[in-house]
Amino acid sequence: MSESTDLRETVRRRYAAAALKVTEGGTTACCGPEPVGLDENFGSALYTPGDLDQLPDGAVAASLGCGNPTAVADLREGERVLDLGSGGGVDVLLSARRVGPTGRAYGLDMTEEMLALAVANARKAGAANVEFLKGEIEAVPLPANTVDVVISNCVINLSTDKHAVFAETYRVLVPGGRIGISDVLADDTLTPAQRAERGDHVGCIAGALSFTEYRHGLERAGFTGIEITPTHRVADGMHSAIVRAVKPAAQPASSAGTEAATDCCGATACCTAYERSADPATTAYEAEAASGCGCQD
Repeated sequence: MSESTDLRETVRRRYAAAALKVTEGGTTACCGPEPVGLDENFGSALYTPGDLDQLPDGAVAASLGCGNPTAVADLREGERVLDLGSGGGVDVLLSARRVGPTGRAYGLDMTEEMLALAVANARKAGAANVEFLKGEIEAVPLPANTVDVVISNCVINLSTDKHAVFAETYRVLVPGGRIGISDVLADDTLTPAQRAERGDHVGCIAGALSFTEYRHGLERAGFTGIEITPTHRVADGMHSAIVRAVKPAAQPASSAGTEAATDCCGATACCTAYERSADPATTAYEAEAASGCGCQD
């Protein structure tokens, strides 16, 4: 089993346990389940009371994010929204409220327990314009050009193949679509080892990209209009940040739907939005590092 597979399974177990804790609390506590957020830098405390009004207790309690992406995504009536790593469904339900009955909100999660909790929360909220999908954010189970907006709340840092996440996000967005993401980012001066000293991977710290790495990853996938704004400190040199970017309405002919044919550095479609490791057991990052090369920014 590769290191990336081990990390993914650790993340899955942690969030499955969180979902079960909320579910058990929901059946035993007279005042609703207790929040499972890590500390004041994560969880439901980052939403305004008005955001959480009329949402099921289980959705609020299961919030483990580092921000409120629905507040910065500028969602509009009738839009289609995808939440990467939707957990207990709080951001999907908030999105569904904003896009209205003519819009649709999708939630994607790899954890069966979280999906079951999210479906139950949607039922309690009476939300008819939502759909929860099982899958991984590195391989989104939706066709290309499906959604107008992609949001995510402190999940991309958990991925072991962030190039794939950015590429998939770009793929499922319609031309002119946009992202509104909350995530943890590191100061550019911090090495990966120094980030790991400040917290573990499943705690949303060790796996975080730096500000420059995040920007370059989005640019590499094809995004433009990139804005990254830190909002609050979560550890020494680590910050929660709002990330906005746009998929160009007119895509360059060289990248509008066909993969590059060349291989390099142990990866296919090297240095493009479609980059993948030639070995399914490793990520593109790992393949490039093993071969001693990388993309030129």
